[in-house]
Amino acid sequence: MALLQVALDLINAERAVTIAREAVAGGADWLEAGTPLIKSEGIGIVRQLKTLGKKVVADMKTMDVGAVEAEIAAKAGADVICVLGLASDETLKEAIKSAHVYGAAVMVDLIGVGSSDIVGRAIGAEKMGADYVCVHVAVDEQMKGAEPFAMVKEVAEKCGLPVAAAGGINSETAHIAVENGASIVIVGGAIIKAEDVEGAARTIKEAMEKRKAIKTELFKKYGGEEIKKAFLKVSTCNICDAMHNRGAMRDISPLKKGYHMAGRAITVKTMDGDWAKVVEAIDEAGEGDIIVVEAGEGRRAVWGELATWSSIMKGIGGVVIDGAVRDIHEIIRSDLPVYAKKIVPEAGEPRGYGEIGCEIMCGSQTVRTGDWIVGDDTGVVVIPREEAQEIANRALNVHERENRIREEIKRGSSLGKVLELKKWEKVK
Repeated sequence: MALLQVALDLINAERAVTIAREAVAGGADWLEAGTPLIKSEGIGIVRQLKTLGKKVVADMKTMDVGAVEAEIAAKAGADVICVLGLASDETLKEAIKSAHVYGAAVMVDLIGVGSSDIVGRAIGAEKMGADYVCVHVAVDEQMKGAEPFAMVKEVAEKCGLPVAAAGGINSETAHIAVENGASIVIVGGAIIKAEDVEGAARTIKEAMEKRKAIKTELFKKYGGEEIKKAFLKVSTCNICDAMHNRGAMRDISPLKKGYHMAGRAITVKTMDGDWAKVVEAIDEAGEGDIIVVEAGEGRRAVWGELATWSSIMKGIGGVVIDGAVRDIHEIIRSDLPVYAKKIVPEAGEPRGYGEIGCEIMCGSQTVRTGDWIVGDDTGVVVIPREEAQEIANRALNVHERENRIREEIKRGSSLGKVLELKKWEKVK
């Protein structure tokens, strides 16, 4: 029967122990002191986790001085110590010898080892005396859709060691890891971000034991064809966090509350009050596209009721105008999301200057046709088309982590206490 290992990739010891305790109640077999946790709290966190009565994995990600780091972790009580497969043979051998002297096992983490080399490195680790190998897709790779399952199968078929699988696994995919030969299924976010950690662990354990997918709407990584679905699950605030505070349009506001739009931009550049190209863009846009307009100072409107109705009939996803709109009383009766910088009563004229599909500036942000636009009550953000899948998944990660923090606050804590703000203030 495959084991469930919970990766506690947190930076706060108190939160980590609380979550670990709940995970154990849900059936977790092994507890992993994640690399961020060890770096932030020190090796003493291993001792704390050992009090919960389960095997503890110290994810040291050792790259050098293998013997020393293995000794440190083993003396702290680690049952399994993770060493990077990218380390030299000498480092691996020394870590293995040292760990075994102190009664600990070594798991060689193959994160970063290329697909063409991964089987060879796993076999090499076996020959050197390692106890486990881990096929591990990095978080940053997961955001772009990478999965560990095919490599797990290949390694399990050719290497005699028990194989661990890690990389964005949830209740819908845990069974795939087991079916492909994983003896240990490592789950991080799908458990530690859950509001109900015990329930999440229990569900994943059931999926592993019954070898079936158990549907979830959380802790998933979305592919390129699902970007819109992913963006509609998160807020513009989540997206800005995921983009390190890039992408937010300035001085662009929704005409009413309740909008939530996501779609690809079709751009328009025009002169103040010249609405010809703006209206023509409605006919050129595809269903679900967002018309994004650079329209000068906004002394006269380039958008109104009739353009809104044309967009509704065409299936346009929304409109963002760095300029002016009018007929607000009619527009807000519709369901079309409209964002603008100004509202004026005067209409412009269709002179035909400008261009459709060019690079524009809207709300002080560069926008190209094909970039993703997301808007809600807070505002509008633009996501470069090349980064859309990664940013969508990172925004979901932000959203899900906040869900867990909210749950801890509701249990009687506070934001400052949960995040230990005083402890983590920057040293001056």
